[in-house]
Amino acid sequence: MIRVLYLLNHAGKAGTERYVQTLIEKLNNKRIKAYFAYNEDGLLVERLRSIGVETYRIPMKNPFDIKAVIELNKLCRKLDIQLIHTQFLRENYISMLSRIINPKVRVVYTNHFILANNAVTRLTNRLITPLESGIIAVCNPGKDMMVSNGINPKKIRVIFNGVDVDYWGEPVKSTLREELGIDRDSFVLLCASRFAHDKGHRFLINALHELKSMVGPRFKCVLSGDGPLLEESKKQVEDLGLSEDVIFTGFRKDMKNLIYGCDLYINASEHEALSFLIIEVLACGIPVIATDMGGNSDIINEETKCGILVKYNDPQGLAQAIAKVMDDKELRLTLGKNAQKAVREKFNLDKVVQETYNLYEESLGK
Repeated sequence: MIRVLYLLNHAGKAGTERYVQTLIEKLNNKRIKAYFAYNEDGLLVERLRSIGVETYRIPMKNPFDIKAVIELNKLCRKLDIQLIHTQFLRENYISMLSRIINPKVRVVYTNHFILANNAVTRLTNRLITPLESGIIAVCNPGKDMMVSNGINPKKIRVIFNGVDVDYWGEPVKSTLREELGIDRDSFVLLCASRFAHDKGHRFLINALHELKSMVGPRFKCVLSGDGPLLEESKKQVEDLGLSEDVIFTGFRKDMKNLIYGCDLYINASEHEALSFLIIEVLACGIPVIATDMGGNSDIINEETKCGILVKYNDPQGLAQAIAKVMDDKELRLTLGKNAQKAVREKFNLDKVVQETYNLYEESLGK
C-alpha cells in the first residue's frame, strides 16, 4: 500500500479540492494510505476529516519557503510518506525542494490551470522540474501550455478529470422549480460558478439581455455561487431589467438537485482547464453551452457532440446558441444522450483513478 501525502495550499471548495477528495475516496485504505496537508483551512479539511483522513497544517508563504520545506520533510519522515501529490505551483516547488533533503520521496504534480508563466518561472521550471516524478495535465491545452512554460513534455501525461458516472447518472426529483417559484413552462438555464472575473458572469448576463430581446421572458437563469463579484453581478442584472429573469441562490452544496432541475447548463468562463462541473452536468444527461476556451474543446467537440461551443465575450453569439437549444427539443435530447455516452467513455472517474494510480506506481518504480 502506497503512503501518499496530498498537499494543497488552500483547502477550499472548488474543482481542485473535488479532484483531491475523489482520488482519496476511491483509493484510500484500498491501494494507498492517504494523508492530507494544507496551509489555508477550508471545507476540504472538514470533508476529509469526516472520512477519517489525518490532516496536518504546514504554513507555506511562497514557493521557496525554506521553513515549509523543512516542515514538510519532517512530516514525510514521521508518516513514512513515499509520494507527495501536489496541485499548485507553490506546494509543488516546496515539495520538489524537499526532495533535495529526502530524495526517496517522489513528487507527482497535477496542473489544473492553463496560464502562461513569466520568464523567471519558465527558467525555474526548467531547473527544478527534473526533480518531478510525474506531471498530470487535465487537458491537452494544459499540456501544451506547460511545455511552453519550460516543462519537459516527456514528464507530462494527460489524464482527463472524471466523475462518478453511476452517482451523477442516477436521476433525482429536483426541488429547484418549486423552491424558486419557477413555473413548469419556463426554460431553466443554470450556471454554478464562483463570481470572479475569469468566470464570465458579466458576459453571461449581457447575453441574457440579448436572449430576452430574442425570445421574451420564456426563461429563468439560475446563478448559483458566491464570490467577490456577486454584488456587482446583481447590480448588472437590475440595471439591464433582468430581475424577473435571473435568480441568485448563493453557494449551494446540492449540485445534483440544481442540475436535474435545469434544461441547459451555461459555462461562460474566460479561462478553463477541464471543468468538473461541466462533466457532472453531462453525466446527468443535460446539454451544455460553453466558451471555446482552454480544455472545453476536449469535452465538447465533433467526436462527442454533447454541447455547443461559443466564442468568449460574444453576448449575441451565446444568446443565439441558447435560443437554438431552447427551440429544438430533438437537439436537446440528442445532446443529452451524447453527453452521458461521452462521460462514460472519456471522463469516467474509475478510469481517472486507475491511470493516476498507475502513475504513482511508475513514479515509485513498481
